[in-house]
Order: sequence, then structure tokens, then C-alpha cells
Amino acid sequence: QSAVTVPRDFEGCSTLRKYFGQLHYLQSRIPMGAEQEAAVPVAWTEIFSGKTVTHEDIKYEQACILYNLGALHSMLGAMDKRVSEECAAGAFTYLRDHFPHSYSVDMSHQILNLNINLMLGQAQECLLEKSMLDNRKSFLVARISAQVVDYYKEACRALENSETASLLGKIQKDWKKLVQMKIYYFAAVAHLHMGKQAEEQQKFGERVIYFQSALDKLNEAIKLAKGQPETVQEALRFTMDVIGGKYNSAKKDNDFIYHEAVPALDTLQAVKGAPLVKALPVNPTDPAVTGPDIFAKLVPMAAHEASSLYSEEKAKLLRDVMAKIEAKNEVLDQFMDSMQLDPETVDNLDMYSHIPPVLMEKCAALSVRPDTVKNLVQSMQVLSGVFTDVEASLKEIRDLLEEDEAQEQKLQELLGKSPPGPRASPPALAEVSKECSKYMEVHEKASFTNTELHKAMNLHIGNLRLLSGPLEQVRAALPSPALTEEDKQVLQNLKRVLAKVQEMREQRASLEQQLREMIQKDDITTSLVTTDRSEMKKLFEEQLKKYDQIKVYLEQNLAAQENVLKALTDANVKYAAVRKALAEVEHKWNTTVQTLVASYEAYEDLMKKSQEGKDFYTDLEGKAAKLLEKARAACRAAEAARQQLLEK
Repeated sequence: QSAVTVPRDFEGCSTLRKYFGQLHYLQSRIPMGAEQEAAVPVAWTEIFSGKTVTHEDIKYEQACILYNLGALHSMLGAMDKRVSEECAAGAFTYLRDHFPHSYSVDMSHQILNLNINLMLGQAQECLLEKSMLDNRKSFLVARISAQVVDYYKEACRALENSETASLLGKIQKDWKKLVQMKIYYFAAVAHLHMGKQAEEQQKFGERVIYFQSALDKLNEAIKLAKGQPETVQEALRFTMDVIGGKYNSAKKDNDFIYHEAVPALDTLQAVKGAPLVKALPVNPTDPAVTGPDIFAKLVPMAAHEASSLYSEEKAKLLRDVMAKIEAKNEVLDQFMDSMQLDPETVDNLDMYSHIPPVLMEKCAALSVRPDTVKNLVQSMQVLSGVFTDVEASLKEIRDLLEEDEAQEQKLQELLGKSPPGPRASPPALAEVSKECSKYMEVHEKASFTNTELHKAMNLHIGNLRLLSGPLEQVRAALPSPALTEEDKQVLQNLKRVLAKVQEMREQRASLEQQLREMIQKDDITTSLVTTDRSEMKKLFEEQLKKYDQIKVYLEQNLAAQENVLKALTDANVKYAAVRKALAEVEHKWNTTVQTLVASYEAYEDLMKKSQEGKDFYTDLEGKAAKLLEKARAACRAAEAARQQLLEK
């Protein structure tokens, strides 16, 4: 209803565009075309004949709305200031190119061509006027004016068509005369400015012929202008003054000063028109113009099917891209595995600048126990003292027994064979000897353990002293690499290339993710609803173009891999010697750290074993001391018995 009684303003244009767009959405869903199930009669009055024309076709309604949109645009254009190059031809052009011409005679191909070229010609006139007011270059003004002539010539051809003439009646003659007058007038303006350009280029012969041609064409325009309003007559008189004055001055100057040959007009290059106006575009599915699709929830099955086909096209695109990405990733992974280059550890120089946490922990633990080394040394010294005491006691017992045995031997020799059989040792001495042998055996076994304990202590005591000392000394004790400046540059270059590899990986993953998200969000069902089945393939192609840019970025990323890997190979070759040196230093560093940690962890064990040793030898010392007293007593008793025997 609003579109039928549309107001004559830009709000009216907006209403017509909205209605036209919603009709487009409707006819995409409901079979309202000619001879379709839901077709209804659509009636409009023909503009020139006044007859009512009816068609059972929703497209006829759209065509009439488009015609009225073009007509309303032209009315508003005539009312507007002559400063815009936009024109009403867009609606008529869309009507001519997208709808049948058989609906009514005022929508025939010739009538629409007439309307289109009249609109374009008048818009180009506005641009011409503006360019002259802005003092644009003469050659450009001439080309703009020549294009006005071209548009009006096309309009004139449409007017001369017999079908158009019969439809328009008397109007046809008036319009044709006016259009022909404009053709001559603007041809005169074009040649006037070509003459001005010749003047600027000091081609005085050309200037004369252009001004003469402009004068001739203006005279023809004046002849055709009979019956036109006074404003038109006044404009023609003013133009005659300008062109006549220019021609007379140019001819006089050439005749008396320059004496240049005046060429024939047809030997000069024709002025080519410059079409600089633009028809207001018509897009029936532009939501900014049509507003929300009021039939959005009605999606035909065909649109769902087409959407599935489009989804398959998207899936195919993704499969193709992923096949390329996966192939390149596989090559990259194999290459990196063979290189055995971990970007995180290829440069481990930082680890040599500080004490590792595990070692710091041991240093901190020792710092709160400053007597650690002293306690260990004292413990081992006590153990050594007890060990020595036991050894001395056992040696004295052994010496006593040996002395007793020697004395007994002497006695035997003195007595000769008189006593029958060897004298048996006193029971006390036999018991001491047996006990002594047992203690000696235990002592010898413990002596080995004691020696090993001392060796272990001597091995760890230095490390424990180091860990207990200043941290600077600990750091200084750890090995560190001595790299030359050249070695450092080699290392930096390798790191730079490895960073490039990582950057390439991350960019590739990011682009892949972007592509997947784009495909996930890409739903063209709404567009498919309003697209003719024959246009589906074209729509798919257009829609898939949105992925071209990201595909280009991915292709560039994949293509760069070969060069990046070549650079990495070269950098790795140079890095080989540095890598070997760093590996050796790292091995030494790790070994040193492990040794120092082992010394710390051995401390408690050493103290425990030292204490066990002290306890053992203290016990053994007590037993050995008692045995020594027992041995002394037994030896004294044996000596007394020998003396008695000798006395006898």
C-alpha cells in the first residue's frame, strides 16, 4: 500500500526499494511467477496510454516498482542542485537487464534505453557544468561534453524507433527535437574546448577549425530551439557571443599573424567521450536497503539442498588445502627429527651463568650447618684413635703369647727329652690365644671397612668444603664453555633460523584455524533462497572467492618452507663443531654437579658409618683390654710354673 501511494521524496525511494527487495525475497519462496501455483493478478496503469495492464506474475509487480523507482529518481534529480553525477538510470538499467520487455509497451527495450540514456545524458550535463565551473583542463571538458552528445545520440536512436514513436505520439516529436538540439549544442561546447586546447598548444590552424565547427553546430542548435523557453534562448545567445567572439579573434590572428594552414575537420582525431557518471545501483538483496527479510523463516527444500552442495564445495576446498599442509608438515617433522635440534635447548649457555637449583639447595642446607666438615673429620679422627688402640692391644697380646711360646721352647731345650712328650700350654694361655685369634680376625675384617670409609671420606671431604664455602667458588668450580665470537655468531644464526621455522609453523597453524573458522561460519542459505537455480554455480564461485586471500597466504607459507629448511641445513653444518664442544662441556658440567650432589648425600652415610665404627671399636677395645690383662696374668702364671720346674 505504501509503495502504491509513495510520497515524491527520497523517503519514497526508500519505500520502493524496500518493497522491491521484499518482493524478491517472497518470489524466491512462493511459486507466484507466470503460470505457477500461487500466481495472482497484478494490475498497473500504463504511463503513456493510460490503459490498465494485468499479468498473473509477481515479476510484473517488481518491474512496475522498478519503473516507478527510476521515474521518482528522475523527478528528484530534476528538482535537485546540479552538482551530483549520480542518476536515475540504475533502476531502468536493472529493469532492462533482468525482466521481460513484453509486460507493457512502456517497458519495451527501446523505451527503457531511451530512459536510461536520457538520465545518463542529464547527469553527464551536471558533471560538465561542474567541471567548467571548476576550470578543469580544456581537453577533459571537451571529452565530458562529447559523452553528453553520445548519450543523447543513443536516446535519439530510441526515439526514432517506430514502436517508440507510436507509443509517445506528439511527445515523441517534441522530445526528439529537444534531444537533437542538445546533441548540436553539446557538440559545439566540445569543439569550443578542443579549440581552447589547440590555443594552449599554440596550434592556431586547428584552433580556427574547431571554433568554426563549434559555431556551425551552435547555429544548428539555434534552429532546433524554436519554441523552447526564453531561458534556453538566452543560454544559446550567450554561447553564440562566446563562440562567435572566439572564432572571429582566432581567424583574424591566424590571417594576420600566424598564417597557419587550417586543416579539414575530418582530418583531426575525433573527440572520445569520457563517461564519468554512475547509475544508482539496484541490489534487491542488500539488507541495508531492503531491511530484514520478513520471510526469513521460510527456507525451501531446494535451498537446503543447495546449501548442502555448497557445504561439500567448502569441504572439498578444505580437503585440498589440508592435503597440502599435511604433506609439508610431514616433511618438516621428518627433517627436524633428523636434525635433532630442539629450539629450547640448542642454546644452553644460560645454564652456565648460575648454580643449578639442586646444588643451591645443598649449599643452603650446609650453610645452616657450618660444622659439617669439622664434625666429620673429628668423627673419623676418634674412629682412627680407637682403631689404633685396639690394634695396639691385640699386638701386645700377640707379642706376650709369642714371648711365652719362646720361653717355653727354651725350657724344652734345657730339659731335653727327660719329660715324656711336649708340655701342653696352660689352659688359661690356650684360651687367651683362641680369643686373640678371634679378635684379630674380626679386626682384620673391620680394618678393610675402616680403610674404605677413610677413602670415601677423603673423596667427599673436599666437595663438602666447596659446598660449604662462598657461592662464587662453587660457580667457578663448575665447567663453562669458552666460545669464540665466530662460534657465538654461528649459534645466533642457528637460533634465528630455528625461530623462523617456529614462526612458519605457528603462522601455518593460525591460518589453518582461521580457514576452518571461516568455513564453519560460512552459511549462504539466505542468499541461496533468493538465487535462481541456473545462477547457483555462479553464486558458489563468487562465494568461494572469499577464501582466495587466506589460500594465497597459506600457499606463500608452504612455498617458503623449502628456503627455510635449506637455510637451516646450512646453519646446522656450521654449528656441528660448536655443538660438539657444547655437548662435551655440558657432560662435564652435569658430571660435576652430580658428583657434588653425591658428596652432600654421602655425608649422613659417612657420619652414620663412622659412628658405627666407633661403637664397634669401642666395644672391641674393651674386650681387647680385658684379654690383655688376662694374657698378662696367664703369662705370669706360666713363667712362674717354668721357674718352679727349673728349680726342681
